[in-house]
Amino acid sequence: MAPSARTLAPVSPRLWRWAWIAVDALAAAAVMTAVVLMRPASGWWVWCLAGLLGLPLAVRRWWPVPVLVVVLLATAAALIVGIGIEIVVYVVAVALYPVALSSVRAAAWGLAAALGGVLVPGLVDAFVAGLPIVPARENVESFSTTPVTVTGYGTAVIAASWVLAWAVRTRQRHTGQLTDLRVARAIAEERLRIARDVHDVVGHTLSLITMQAAVANHLGTGREAALRTIEQAGRSALDDVRTVLGGLREQGGARENGGPPSLTDLDRLVEETRAAGVAVTVDRADLSRVPAGVRTSAYRIVQEALTNVRRHARAARCRVTVAVTDDGLSLAVVDDGTTTHRTDPSGYGLLGMRERAALHRGSLSAGPEADGGFAVRATLPFRT
Repeated sequence: MAPSARTLAPVSPRLWRWAWIAVDALAAAAVMTAVVLMRPASGWWVWCLAGLLGLPLAVRRWWPVPVLVVVLLATAAALIVGIGIEIVVYVVAVALYPVALSSVRAAAWGLAAALGGVLVPGLVDAFVAGLPIVPARENVESFSTTPVTVTGYGTAVIAASWVLAWAVRTRQRHTGQLTDLRVARAIAEERLRIARDVHDVVGHTLSLITMQAAVANHLGTGREAALRTIEQAGRSALDDVRTVLGGLREQGGARENGGPPSLTDLDRLVEETRAAGVAVTVDRADLSRVPAGVRTSAYRIVQEALTNVRRHARAARCRVTVAVTDDGLSLAVVDDGTTTHRTDPSGYGLLGMRERAALHRGSLSAGPEADGGFAVRATLPFRT
């Protein structure tokens, strides 16, 4: 079945907040209605007591502590008078929830206050003669008729509200910690990406500058061309570094200094390597359907491989092959050099190439060829 062209827009937090406030308003109305309908007596004071029990629930998310205090005072009055005995435990449980949800300290004293606000006046009803003022109806359990059962039931309801708030608060804390870990991981990955890019740019350019400076220093002729190459390499390196660091100021998905280099800039690498005295041939496929991220990683792998050719290979010829298959992008940099150790002493060059391949769940191999020379081969899968 084809996916629907329309997708449901996510509900905004503000809309959710107003929805829950509407639910609280309905709960407040339900409490008032229940207290009035189940009253064992009548009078204007019954409506006042019902309002004190129910109306604060409508704003419990805005002022949780004041609401709990008002509800507990109204509960004590209701139990002593004998109005709303069947509903007061649920009212206290609902008022306790946002308080217990706010913090551990508030949850502790909120639970103690809720239990005390219900059990103390209830036990007073049970052991003081003449209370409650309005006797309970027949077949209705209350503190004065069945104190043990009502005490256990009220404790269980209040404790259940507290436990639910504790579970939600714990989940929110874990969600926040997970978000922090994801942010820290994203920052670390971005730092690692920048470190790889700076390493590739600086290592590539400095090796070229060093080689051309040596040529300019030892040759009586050709100094002008060598110095021109050094100047071009320096300008190119500055542009690349600006592009890498410009990603830190990325806004709206666009970089200030243009996009990162990719295999479309391969000609520049080839010319720089040729200027160092290595004959480079290129076999490159059409890269139009290759994602930009894959092209950038492939560019950096080729850049590091050519840098190693100039610095370590003592090669006369090098061949760069870039091919696009049904499964992804494959590339190879093969030279006829004699030196088998091709990475820098710290080993970051080969490590960086492997990390770039791993970013796309690809693979990279580097080692001497059976008939001589050295080869770097990588496969970078992607979906079209």
